[in-house]
Amino acid sequence: MSEDTNYQLLIVGAGPVGCVMAERAATILGWKVLIVEKRNHIAGNCYDMHHESGVLIHRYGPHYFRTNKEELLQYLSEFTDWIPGDYFVKVSTRGELFPFPINLLTLRQFFNRPEMTAEEAAQLLEEKREKIENPANSEEFVLSRVGRELYEAFYLGYTQKQWAIHPRDLAASVAGRIPIRLNTDERYVDHKHQVTPAKGFTEMFKRMTDHPNIDIMLETDYTAIKDKIKPQFATVYAGAIDEYFGCCYGKLPWRSLDFEFKEVAQELVQPCVQVNYPNEHDYTRTVEIKHVTKQQHPHTVISYEYPKAEGDPYYPIPRPVNKELYEKYKALAEVETQKNHIYFCGRLAEYTYYNTDEVIERALATFNTIKNRYVHQ
Repeated sequence: MSEDTNYQLLIVGAGPVGCVMAERAATILGWKVLIVEKRNHIAGNCYDMHHESGVLIHRYGPHYFRTNKEELLQYLSEFTDWIPGDYFVKVSTRGELFPFPINLLTLRQFFNRPEMTAEEAAQLLEEKREKIENPANSEEFVLSRVGRELYEAFYLGYTQKQWAIHPRDLAASVAGRIPIRLNTDERYVDHKHQVTPAKGFTEMFKRMTDHPNIDIMLETDYTAIKDKIKPQFATVYAGAIDEYFGCCYGKLPWRSLDFEFKEVAQELVQPCVQVNYPNEHDYTRTVEIKHVTKQQHPHTVISYEYPKAEGDPYYPIPRPVNKELYEKYKALAEVETQKNHIYFCGRLAEYTYYNTDEVIERALATFNTIKNRYVHQ
């Protein structure tokens, strides 16, 4: 990268937002783009890498790509082939492993009624659930759908470990993301397309940014270059919104994670990619990503996730007080966009829990906004 390069677009963060924005600007608009990234790799939290054993692992927790959008899948298919995403999860509770999210098979096993029909399951849940018309938090939401017995077996302990907050103090949307089914579908999610990049997420994003108009500076903090590199048109900021403004209203709270990776000298250990532990251990879940990647290797690697309060930001904490704080920063961001052409996009910049498909859609939408503002047809 030449120091006197003139860039039309500067992007802060080489995660999905940064890679998608750079690719679109370079390919469609012919713009020269610079991405700065403080980590030593691209792909953000989607980053996958080879463990010292040679097994491909998801370094920052599992990413289960799914979408209902044909157009999105078609776009990403320019940069990767796909294999089926076998996203199956079980919960360890009462000394057994149960399919999760709760479905007909879960209910049959939990209540020891192997012949229970969907109609009988619906009737059972109607009897068990608490009659709460407008659930105000995650506890009320789950109780209103499945009742206290299932809530305490599957949700309560996991939520308290994950968030260090009682479910009654979390927004209903936290539990609302998890479906409940009255059929025997054991898949983790309901989306039409459940796939994973054949050679991994990092390879997909590498191909996306392998363009002569795109430069990438790794291990570079935005503050180190923001006064030196002034893009012709715009900056896309995918970092933490509060940090951009010097945390002038205070820090936005996040939940972080520690990961422990253990190699095991056998092909597979778990029955599925993920096992949740709501009521035992300090970790919330174990992940054996080989179930998804289909990598052929005589060994496997299990990751253990330990939630914590400090560290890299992973999950915005959905509480009303935090939303109010974010709204203050959002107001500042809107002024920055209009006056200084800084666009805030992504999980960190919008203090919103986005899945991978959702954050890529946000990036595409932001690109269209920029294109419409700066490119005269």
